[in-house]
Amino acid sequence: MAIRFASQDEINKWDELLIRNPDGGNIFSSYEFAMQKETGGYSASFVMADDIAITVLEKNAPGLGKLWYLPKGPGVSTFKELWPILQELGPFAKKYGVFAIRIEPEIDRHEQPTLSRHGMNKARPIIPNPSTITLNISRDLKSIMTDLPQKGRYAIKRAERDGVIIKKVKSNEKNCQIMFELLSETADGQFGIRSYDYYQTFWQRFERADLGQMFFAYVDDKVVAGAYAMVLGKKSTYKDGASVRQRTVYGASHLLQWHVIQWAKSRGATLHDFCGSPPSDEITNKDHKHYGIGLFKTAFSRNVVDYIGCYDLILKPAKYKVWVKFAERVAYRLHYYKHHDSYY
Repeated sequence: MAIRFASQDEINKWDELLIRNPDGGNIFSSYEFAMQKETGGYSASFVMADDIAITVLEKNAPGLGKLWYLPKGPGVSTFKELWPILQELGPFAKKYGVFAIRIEPEIDRHEQPTLSRHGMNKARPIIPNPSTITLNISRDLKSIMTDLPQKGRYAIKRAERDGVIIKKVKSNEKNCQIMFELLSETADGQFGIRSYDYYQTFWQRFERADLGQMFFAYVDDKVVAGAYAMVLGKKSTYKDGASVRQRTVYGASHLLQWHVIQWAKSRGATLHDFCGSPPSDEITNKDHKHYGIGLFKTAFSRNVVDYIGCYDLILKPAKYKVWVKFAERVAYRLHYYKHHDSYY
Protein backbone atom coordinates (compact mmCIF):
# COMPACT_ATOMS: atom_id res chain seq x y z
CA MET A 1 0.00 0.00 0.00
CA ALA A 2 1.42 3.38 -1.05
CA ILE A 3 1.19 6.19 1.52
CA ARG A 4 1.74 9.77 0.37
CA PHE A 5 0.53 13.30 0.98
CA ALA A 6 -2.35 14.29 -1.28
CA SER A 7 -1.75 16.57 -4.24
CA GLN A 8 -3.37 20.00 -4.38
CA ASP A 9 -5.78 18.73 -7.03
CA GLU A 10 -6.86 15.94 -4.65
CA ILE A 11 -7.23 18.36 -1.76
CA ASN A 12 -9.44 20.57 -3.94
CA LYS A 13 -11.91 17.67 -4.28
CA TRP A 14 -11.27 16.14 -0.86
CA ASP A 15 -14.90 15.58 0.13
CA GLU A 16 -15.54 13.74 -3.13
CA LEU A 17 -12.60 11.43 -2.40
CA LEU A 18 -13.88 10.79 1.14
CA ILE A 19 -17.23 9.60 -0.20
CA ARG A 20 -15.38 6.91 -2.17
CA ASN A 21 -13.81 5.50 1.01
CA PRO A 22 -15.01 2.08 2.24
CA ASP A 23 -17.09 3.77 4.98
CA GLY A 24 -18.80 6.09 2.48
CA GLY A 25 -17.17 9.18 3.94
CA ASN A 26 -17.72 11.02 7.20
CA ILE A 27 -18.52 14.69 7.73
CA PHE A 28 -15.99 14.82 10.58
CA SER A 29 -13.24 13.90 8.12
CA SER A 30 -14.30 16.57 5.64
CA TYR A 31 -12.08 19.36 4.35
CA GLU A 32 -14.36 21.87 6.10
CA PHE A 33 -13.95 20.12 9.45
CA ALA A 34 -10.16 20.12 9.06
CA MET A 35 -10.19 23.86 8.34
CA GLN A 36 -12.42 24.43 11.35
CA LYS A 37 -10.05 22.51 13.62
CA GLU A 38 -7.15 24.64 12.44
CA THR A 39 -8.83 27.51 14.31
CA GLY A 40 -8.25 25.52 17.52
CA GLY A 41 -4.54 24.87 17.14
CA TYR A 42 -4.41 21.85 14.86
CA SER A 43 -2.45 21.76 11.62
CA ALA A 44 -4.31 19.88 8.88
CA SER A 45 -2.75 17.49 6.38
CA PHE A 46 -4.30 15.24 3.77
CA VAL A 47 -2.93 11.77 3.10
CA MET A 48 -3.70 9.11 0.50
CA ALA A 49 -3.34 5.39 1.30
CA ASP A 50 -3.64 4.03 -2.23
CA ASP A 51 -7.10 5.39 -3.07
CA ILE A 52 -8.28 5.89 0.54
CA ALA A 53 -8.44 9.54 1.63
CA ILE A 54 -7.28 10.20 5.21
CA THR A 55 -7.67 13.52 7.01
CA VAL A 56 -4.87 14.20 9.50
CA LEU A 57 -4.97 16.76 12.31
CA GLU A 58 -1.60 17.39 13.89
CA LYS A 59 -0.68 18.70 17.33
CA ASN A 60 2.84 19.55 18.44
CA ALA A 61 3.94 18.26 21.82
CA PRO A 62 7.12 20.17 22.77
CA GLY A 63 9.98 17.80 23.52
CA LEU A 64 8.05 14.77 22.30
CA GLY A 65 7.23 15.43 18.66
CA LYS A 66 3.90 15.32 16.90
CA LEU A 67 0.58 13.62 17.58
CA TRP A 68 -1.54 12.75 14.56
CA TYR A 69 -5.29 12.50 15.04
CA LEU A 70 -7.46 11.02 12.27
CA PRO A 71 -11.01 12.32 12.92
CA LYS A 72 -13.38 9.44 12.15
CA GLY A 73 -10.52 7.87 10.26
CA PRO A 74 -9.16 6.02 8.53
CA GLY A 75 -12.39 5.74 6.53
CA VAL A 76 -12.87 1.99 6.86
CA SER A 77 -15.44 -0.11 8.66
CA THR A 78 -13.61 -3.37 9.47
CA PHE A 79 -10.36 -4.31 11.16
CA LYS A 80 -9.40 -6.25 8.02
CA GLU A 81 -9.45 -2.98 6.07
CA LEU A 82 -7.77 -1.01 8.87
CA TRP A 83 -4.68 -3.05 9.60
CA PRO A 84 -2.91 -2.80 6.18
CA ILE A 85 -3.28 0.99 6.34
CA LEU A 86 -1.80 1.25 9.82
CA GLN A 87 1.12 -1.02 8.91
CA GLU A 88 2.18 1.49 6.26
CA LEU A 89 0.92 4.74 7.81
CA GLY A 90 2.93 4.21 11.01
CA PRO A 91 6.39 4.19 9.40
CA PHE A 92 5.35 7.05 7.09
CA ALA A 93 4.28 9.25 10.01
CA LYS A 94 7.33 8.32 12.08
CA LYS A 95 9.57 9.87 9.40
CA TYR A 96 7.87 13.20 10.13
CA GLY A 97 8.45 13.09 13.88
CA VAL A 98 5.12 11.59 14.92
CA PHE A 99 5.17 9.62 18.19
CA ALA A 100 1.56 8.34 18.05
CA ILE A 101 -1.43 8.25 15.71
CA ARG A 102 -4.88 8.52 17.25
CA ILE A 103 -7.47 6.76 15.11
CA GLU A 104 -11.27 6.89 15.33
CA PRO A 105 -12.83 4.72 12.59
CA GLU A 106 -16.46 3.68 12.78
CA ILE A 107 -15.66 0.01 13.39
CA ASP A 108 -18.04 -2.08 15.47
CA ARG A 109 -17.04 -2.34 19.14
CA HIS A 110 -16.87 -6.16 19.04
CA GLU A 111 -13.49 -5.81 17.28
CA GLN A 112 -12.04 -3.86 20.22
CA PRO A 113 -10.08 -6.79 21.73
CA THR A 114 -8.42 -7.35 18.34
CA LEU A 115 -6.99 -3.82 18.40
CA SER A 116 -5.65 -4.24 21.92
CA ARG A 117 -3.90 -7.48 20.97
CA HIS A 118 -2.10 -5.62 18.20
CA GLY A 119 -0.49 -3.22 20.66
CA MET A 120 -2.91 -0.31 20.32
CA ASN A 121 -3.83 1.72 23.37
CA LYS A 122 -7.40 2.83 24.17
CA ALA A 123 -7.79 6.60 24.29
CA ARG A 124 -10.55 8.98 25.30
CA PRO A 125 -13.10 9.56 22.49
CA ILE A 126 -12.97 12.96 20.79
CA ILE A 127 -15.97 13.07 18.42
CA PRO A 128 -18.95 12.59 20.78
CA ASN A 129 -20.47 9.49 19.20
CA PRO A 130 -18.48 6.40 20.18
CA SER A 131 -22.03 5.15 20.71
CA THR A 132 -24.84 6.60 18.67
CA ILE A 133 -28.33 6.01 17.31
CA THR A 134 -28.99 5.74 13.60
CA LEU A 135 -32.13 5.68 11.48
CA ASN A 136 -32.53 4.22 8.00
CA ILE A 137 -34.11 6.99 5.90
CA SER A 138 -33.76 5.31 2.51
CA ARG A 139 -37.49 4.55 2.24
CA ASP A 140 -40.33 6.97 1.56
CA LEU A 141 -41.30 9.41 4.31
CA LYS A 142 -44.65 7.76 4.99
CA SER A 143 -42.95 4.42 5.68
CA ILE A 144 -40.34 6.07 7.89
CA MET A 145 -43.04 7.81 9.92
CA THR A 146 -45.12 4.64 10.24
CA ASP A 147 -42.16 2.70 11.62
CA LEU A 148 -41.08 5.31 14.18
CA PRO A 149 -41.63 4.29 17.81
CA GLN A 150 -45.09 5.27 19.05
CA LYS A 151 -43.66 7.96 21.34
CA GLY A 152 -41.95 9.72 18.44
CA ARG A 153 -45.01 9.64 16.19
CA TYR A 154 -47.21 10.99 18.96
CA ALA A 155 -44.82 13.83 19.82
CA ILE A 156 -44.56 14.92 16.17
CA LYS A 157 -48.32 14.89 15.64
CA ARG A 158 -48.94 16.64 18.94
CA ALA A 159 -46.53 19.46 18.07
CA GLU A 160 -48.12 19.89 14.65
CA ARG A 161 -51.57 20.02 16.21
CA ASP A 162 -50.46 22.58 18.78
CA GLY A 163 -49.13 24.94 16.14
CA VAL A 164 -45.35 24.48 16.28
CA ILE A 165 -43.76 25.95 13.15
CA ILE A 166 -40.41 24.71 11.80
CA LYS A 167 -38.22 26.88 9.57
CA LYS A 168 -34.87 26.49 7.87
CA VAL A 169 -32.86 29.61 8.73
CA LYS A 170 -29.58 31.19 7.68
CA SER A 171 -26.60 30.95 10.03
CA ASN A 172 -26.30 34.72 10.26
CA GLU A 173 -25.10 36.59 13.35
CA LYS A 174 -28.57 36.92 14.85
CA ASN A 175 -29.52 33.28 14.41
CA CYS A 176 -26.14 32.03 15.59
CA GLN A 177 -26.61 34.05 18.80
CA ILE A 178 -30.10 32.56 19.30
CA MET A 179 -28.83 29.03 18.66
CA PHE A 180 -25.87 29.45 21.00
CA GLU A 181 -28.08 30.79 23.79
CA LEU A 182 -30.34 27.76 23.41
CA LEU A 183 -27.33 25.46 23.41
CA SER A 184 -25.90 27.11 26.53
CA GLU A 185 -29.23 26.74 28.33
CA THR A 186 -29.52 23.08 27.36
CA ALA A 187 -25.90 22.29 28.26
CA ASP A 188 -25.96 23.94 31.67
CA GLY A 189 -25.00 21.26 34.15
CA GLN A 190 -25.39 18.50 31.53
CA PHE A 191 -22.40 18.71 29.18
CA GLY A 192 -19.64 21.07 28.13
CA ILE A 193 -19.71 23.29 25.06
CA ARG A 194 -17.15 25.33 23.16
CA SER A 195 -17.01 29.10 22.70
CA TYR A 196 -19.53 31.10 20.71
CA ASP A 197 -16.88 31.95 18.10
CA TYR A 198 -16.21 28.26 17.49
CA TYR A 199 -19.88 27.45 16.91
CA GLN A 200 -20.51 30.51 14.78
CA THR A 201 -17.59 29.81 12.46
CA PHE A 202 -18.51 26.10 12.34
CA TRP A 203 -22.16 26.69 11.43
CA GLN A 204 -21.32 29.35 8.85
CA ARG A 205 -18.45 27.37 7.34
CA PHE A 206 -20.59 24.29 6.67
CA GLU A 207 -23.48 26.40 5.39
CA ARG A 208 -21.18 28.14 2.89
CA ALA A 209 -20.01 24.72 1.70
CA ASP A 210 -23.66 23.67 1.24
CA LEU A 211 -23.16 20.86 3.74
CA GLY A 212 -25.00 22.22 6.78
CA GLN A 213 -28.37 23.70 7.71
CA MET A 214 -29.77 25.44 10.80
CA PHE A 215 -33.40 24.92 11.85
CA PHE A 216 -35.61 26.68 14.39
CA ALA A 217 -38.88 25.63 15.97
CA TYR A 218 -41.30 28.47 16.78
CA VAL A 219 -44.26 28.73 19.13
CA ASP A 220 -46.20 31.99 18.84
CA ASP A 221 -43.29 33.47 16.85
CA LYS A 222 -40.80 32.65 19.61
CA VAL A 223 -37.87 30.27 19.04
CA VAL A 224 -38.23 27.33 21.43
CA ALA A 225 -35.77 24.85 19.88
CA GLY A 226 -32.94 24.77 17.38
CA ALA A 227 -30.96 22.20 15.45
CA TYR A 228 -27.97 22.07 13.13
CA ALA A 229 -27.55 19.16 10.75
CA MET A 230 -25.06 18.18 8.05
CA VAL A 231 -24.94 15.83 5.08
CA LEU A 232 -21.97 14.23 3.33
CA GLY A 233 -22.63 11.54 0.78
CA LYS A 234 -25.34 9.15 1.94
CA LYS A 235 -25.09 10.03 5.63
CA SER A 236 -26.65 12.90 7.56
CA THR A 237 -25.54 13.97 11.04
CA TYR A 238 -27.50 15.76 13.77
CA LYS A 239 -24.64 17.95 14.96
CA ASP A 240 -26.24 20.30 17.51
CA GLY A 241 -29.65 20.46 19.16
CA ALA A 242 -31.06 22.62 21.93
CA SER A 243 -34.32 23.88 23.41
CA VAL A 244 -35.66 26.17 26.12
CA ARG A 245 -36.01 24.60 29.56
CA GLN A 246 -39.55 25.88 30.09
CA ARG A 247 -41.36 23.93 27.39
CA THR A 248 -44.83 25.24 26.71
CA VAL A 249 -45.58 22.82 23.87
CA TYR A 250 -44.83 19.12 23.92
CA GLY A 251 -42.94 17.65 20.97
CA ALA A 252 -41.39 20.78 19.44
CA SER A 253 -37.92 19.19 19.34
CA HIS A 254 -39.39 15.99 17.87
CA LEU A 255 -41.10 17.89 15.07
CA LEU A 256 -37.87 19.82 14.52
CA GLN A 257 -35.96 16.55 14.14
CA TRP A 258 -38.58 15.22 11.72
CA HIS A 259 -37.96 18.25 9.50
CA VAL A 260 -34.21 17.64 9.77
CA ILE A 261 -34.79 14.09 8.54
CA GLN A 262 -36.88 15.34 5.62
CA TRP A 263 -34.17 17.83 4.67
CA ALA A 264 -31.46 15.15 4.92
CA LYS A 265 -33.45 12.81 2.75
CA SER A 266 -33.96 15.54 0.15
CA ARG A 267 -30.16 15.92 0.04
CA GLY A 268 -29.67 12.24 -0.80
CA ALA A 269 -28.94 10.84 2.66
CA THR A 270 -30.07 7.27 3.35
CA LEU A 271 -28.78 7.01 6.95
CA HIS A 272 -29.36 9.58 9.68
CA ASP A 273 -26.91 9.66 12.60
CA PHE A 274 -28.27 11.26 15.78
CA CYS A 275 -24.63 11.73 16.84
CA GLY A 276 -24.28 10.39 20.35
CA SER A 277 -26.08 8.33 22.98
CA PRO A 278 -25.34 6.09 25.94
CA PRO A 279 -23.87 2.73 24.83
CA SER A 280 -26.32 -0.03 23.95
CA ASP A 281 -25.91 -1.77 27.32
CA GLU A 282 -26.65 1.50 29.20
CA ILE A 283 -29.39 2.99 27.03
CA THR A 284 -32.08 2.29 29.66
CA ASN A 285 -29.91 3.21 32.65
CA LYS A 286 -31.55 6.28 34.20
CA ASP A 287 -28.36 7.05 36.13
CA HIS A 288 -26.28 7.45 32.97
CA LYS A 289 -25.30 11.09 32.47
CA HIS A 290 -26.66 11.03 28.91
CA TYR A 291 -29.85 9.10 29.64
CA GLY A 292 -32.04 12.06 28.68
CA ILE A 293 -30.24 12.45 25.35
CA GLY A 294 -30.76 8.77 24.61
CA LEU A 295 -34.40 8.96 25.66
CA PHE A 296 -35.11 11.70 23.12
CA LYS A 297 -33.30 9.96 20.28
CA THR A 298 -34.84 6.53 20.87
CA ALA A 299 -38.20 8.16 20.13
CA PHE A 300 -37.00 7.96 16.51
CA SER A 301 -34.94 4.77 16.46
CA ARG A 302 -33.89 2.04 18.86
CA ASN A 303 -30.87 1.12 16.74
CA VAL A 304 -27.97 1.87 19.08
CA VAL A 305 -24.56 1.44 17.44
CA ASP A 306 -21.36 1.05 19.46
CA TYR A 307 -18.06 1.94 17.77
CA ILE A 308 -14.56 1.28 19.08
CA GLY A 309 -13.97 4.98 19.80
CA CYS A 310 -10.36 6.20 19.84
CA TYR A 311 -7.19 4.13 19.84
CA ASP A 312 -3.56 5.21 19.73
CA LEU A 313 -1.06 3.54 17.41
CA ILE A 314 2.18 3.93 19.36
CA LEU A 315 5.21 4.76 17.20
CA LYS A 316 7.71 5.91 19.83
CA PRO A 317 6.94 4.04 23.10
CA ALA A 318 9.16 6.09 25.42
CA LYS A 319 7.74 9.42 24.26
CA TYR A 320 4.20 8.07 24.25
CA LYS A 321 4.63 6.92 27.86
CA VAL A 322 5.56 10.46 28.88
CA TRP A 323 2.59 11.78 26.92
CA VAL A 324 -0.04 9.62 28.62
CA LYS A 325 1.55 9.85 32.05
CA PHE A 326 1.48 13.63 32.37
CA ALA A 327 2.28 15.63 29.20
CA GLU A 328 -1.20 15.30 27.71
CA ARG A 329 -2.81 16.64 30.88
CA VAL A 330 -0.37 19.54 31.01
CA ALA A 331 -1.00 20.38 27.35
CA TYR A 332 -4.75 20.21 27.92
CA ARG A 333 -4.62 22.58 30.90
CA LEU A 334 -2.29 25.08 29.24
CA HIS A 335 -4.44 25.15 26.11
CA TYR A 336 -7.61 25.68 28.14
CA TYR A 337 -5.94 28.43 30.22
CA LYS A 338 -4.85 30.24 27.05
CA HIS A 339 -7.88 29.66 24.81
CA HIS A 340 -10.69 28.70 27.22
CA ASP A 341 -11.54 25.85 24.89
CA SER A 342 -11.03 22.11 24.61
CA TYR A 343 -7.56 20.92 23.58
CA TYR A 344 -9.04 18.49 21.08
